[in-house]
Amino acid sequence: MKIMKKILVGLAIGCVWLQTQAADLAWGTDLPKALAQAKSEHKMVLLDFTGSDWCPWCIKFDKEVLNTDQFADYAKAHLELVLVDFPHKKEQSADLKAANRALLKKYNVDGFPTFVVLNSDGKEIGRQAEYEPGGPKTFIAKLDTFGKQ
Repeated sequence: MKIMKKILVGLAIGCVWLQTQAADLAWGTDLPKALAQAKSEHKMVLLDFTGSDWCPWCIKFDKEVLNTDQFADYAKAHLELVLVDFPHKKEQSADLKAANRALLKKYNVDGFPTFVVLNSDGKEIGRQAEYEPGGPKTFIAKLDTFGKQ
């Protein structure tokens, strides 16, 4: 009985640790700041256009890809992350709402989720519109392709 309890406690701690790894990703909301950081670190910028609290495909992609350790490891080395969120229930400042609407218009986004990848100069180098299956491995491979352009 004691051994089983130790195993369960160990598994619980391991699960919490794995979840915190992906949760450590820093998603900003300031594109100019992300571009400056990307330029200094030779990274790409990933814009995540989402309806984080209402869009079922956004929530599914977050769970299957963005909230995984595999994506977190890749992102920390290769990406500056910008969340462009259009929630129904979460509070946002008027300035953030206006900035997000401006980005939606600038990048001609008409559905969620949409991921726009920019080089460190702010030029669009790739895009994934809507949910695509395949998990983190497939999404990372696509991001790598964009980075080689």
